[in-house]
Amino acid sequence: MSLAIAAGCEPFITSAPDSVGDARRGALACTLDLRHAGRRQVQLRYELAGEPGLPVVLVAGGISADRHVVATETFPQPGWWDAQCDAGRTLDPARRRILAIDWLGSDGLLDVPIDPADQADAIVAVLDALGIETLDAFVGCSYGAMVGLQFAALHAPRLRRLVAISGTHRAHPYASACRALQRRAVALGALQCDERDGLALARQLAILGYRTPQEFDARFGGAQVVGGRVRTDAEDYLDHCAAAYIARTPPTAFLRLSESIDLQALEPESIRVPVTVVAVAEDRLVPVDDAYALFERLVAANGQRRPQLRVLRSLYGHDAFLKETAAIDNVLREALA
Repeated sequence: MSLAIAAGCEPFITSAPDSVGDARRGALACTLDLRHAGRRQVQLRYELAGEPGLPVVLVAGGISADRHVVATETFPQPGWWDAQCDAGRTLDPARRRILAIDWLGSDGLLDVPIDPADQADAIVAVLDALGIETLDAFVGCSYGAMVGLQFAALHAPRLRRLVAISGTHRAHPYASACRALQRRAVALGALQCDERDGLALARQLAILGYRTPQEFDARFGGAQVVGGRVRTDAEDYLDHCAAAYIARTPPTAFLRLSESIDLQALEPESIRVPVTVVAVAEDRLVPVDDAYALFERLVAANGQRRPQLRVLRSLYGHDAFLKETAAIDNVLREALA
């Protein structure tokens, strides 16, 4: 019996019924047993885009991603992965149904430690509510890849294949140290009664980890003296990124989801579904060595279901999954063929 069935989830739909090329949204009121916080009442929100009857692919991004992956007629606002779901691409909603959730804790109301495995259980609750027995694929990027690996380990009968992009079986200590400092920035802001200002600084520090020195060298120039102070050429860009982020992210959501990344701890040998591991050579947060280690341990454990490893090169580092549309589509086309 799945956790969702055992705990009990009551779905309610918040959009029109399915139609060809359209989308639906819904929410579930659930009780889930969280690994570090016990039994909790939660609400899970999902979006399902694409024609009924098509194979269902769960798409999951980083901690700032949400359920709105692709713009549709019903929900025309830009999705966070519109470029990857464009007509003719592998994730075109005319070819596959795209399912996504808002991360557990993303509304800032769940102020407890959240394990990536808890997110995998939340996805099962959504699948049960929608009557989806098996996902054709789980495509996870960054934090979503970590959750995808947990899903593959814990709920293998519900999944045919996994594509894990820029996320592995563990949080690298260097990346965890960077995130710890980001969380301290939020805490310092709170001490000054300006938690949002602390969150803005945390986001700016995060951007430096997502991107590469080579990209900044290509995009930005040197420093100038402005109003008696020295200002670097990249600061306007970082200020823009911070302003956009704090406008839509509660500080508690950032803190708990940032922590959740650092809780990732999984034995790859427990995974028994086909996995395509995708790494970016320039990724500073998920070093390519970790991707090789994940791949080698999957190979040793899976025998006939041989995993695949693809290493990309990108100026965008960890954010390559958002920028290298053609390269990612080629990987997905092969993995989901």
